[in-house]
Amino acid sequence: MNETLTTILTRRSCRSYQDRPIPEDILDQVLLAGTYAPNGRGRQPGKIVVVRDKETIRYLEQLNAQVLGDPESRPFYGAPVVLVVLADRNVFTPVEDGSLVLGNLFLAAHSLGLGTCWIHRARQVFDSPEGKALLKKWGVSEDYMGIGHCIIGYPEGEMRPAAERKPDFIVKV
Repeated sequence: MNETLTTILTRRSCRSYQDRPIPEDILDQVLLAGTYAPNGRGRQPGKIVVVRDKETIRYLEQLNAQVLGDPESRPFYGAPVVLVVLADRNVFTPVEDGSLVLGNLFLAAHSLGLGTCWIHRARQVFDSPEGKALLKKWGVSEDYMGIGHCIIGYPEGEMRPAAERKPDFIVKV
């Protein structure tokens, strides 16, 4: 099996991270892969905000936990970096385009020995007054909607194996 297929078949969500920084050159490779995600009509409506500041990560996590309905939870699992994926809500396919950015980020990170997990509720966070204030602080237009948070870092411990694929996953016609 080729390297790309192996990466796709072995990537899993990571929910435990080492307290270890990601070297800039490694992170830049992951980010570059995100910018090459397929997108509708070549419009490139995605945007990736790289958050490494622990205070900002904690604030984002608190906003996310509030949307989750469990303010005491830690939905970012101690990841040292959060990649906030946004997309221009004025294009026809913002969710699809942003989701493809996330997919590329996950696969590139895994290929470089990093763990990732998609954390939902970005849309609700960035539609809130607090989320809009963050966008403004970051110099990002309110035309951008939250698609997902890619938490990323070096995995702590072993990743669990993939679940068995359901037998009717593929239908050939």
